[in-house]
Amino acid sequence: MAKTALITGASSGLGAEYARQLAAKGADLVLVARDRQALERLAVGLRSTYGVEVEILAADLLKARQREKVEARVADETRPIEVLVNNAGFGLPLAFEANDIEDEARHLHLHVEVPMRLTHAALGGMLARGHGRIVNVASVAAFIPRSTYGACKGWLVSFSRWANGHYGPRGVTVTAVCPGYTHTSFHERLGLAPGEEGVSDLMWLDARDVVAESLRDAARGRAVSIPSRRYKVLVALARFAPPSLAARIGERGR
Repeated sequence: MAKTALITGASSGLGAEYARQLAAKGADLVLVARDRQALERLAVGLRSTYGVEVEILAADLLKARQREKVEARVADETRPIEVLVNNAGFGLPLAFEANDIEDEARHLHLHVEVPMRLTHAALGGMLARGHGRIVNVASVAAFIPRSTYGACKGWLVSFSRWANGHYGPRGVTVTAVCPGYTHTSFHERLGLAPGEEGVSDLMWLDARDVVAESLRDAARGRAVSIPSRRYKVLVALARFAPPSLAARIGERGR
């Protein structure tokens, strides 16, 4: 039986790239996102190119009833999920004081509560089988102060580190993936056209490289994956930066 991977935020960007690379490895897929049409277009290409089974679950993970359907699918032992990729997310402007607090609450919910719930739903079956892999897409912002986005991703990294150490010996690995600026539609959804992000060309990563390196790290059982050497160096240096300097660094780019 082929392994099945469930990916949230699968309609575009890193989520769609995880779908392509996992399908290329022979995994059947469950694709989760709000945009059913985008998922269907992606599914057609994946089926024809890789010959894998693709299931579509159109769901808004910020709505309890729709999220619960995804949780039930993750926990369904008659159709086990071997790989869970928690990728769904969105960004907000860095000026916390000017943001709508309800937007901030939804941001926190999607980046923290949703992956926590889906991880919990996955663990029962994975531990019973003695194997499984959970990938939590975080960010280098987890290590560099960057408003509430960095705070959410910091939680995800800390949780993944603990979970990997706790469940890894029982066959279930948990990896926090921490990419830097990556060419996807993430910034466009913030209203920033390509080139308006305020980021040097040297700092941009390709989604294919990010996903490939993160999947290799996950397969090796690493708790944290920081794709690309340049961001590994940046994170190492950030640990020694005074808080005020680290905050200024985190304000660069959008």
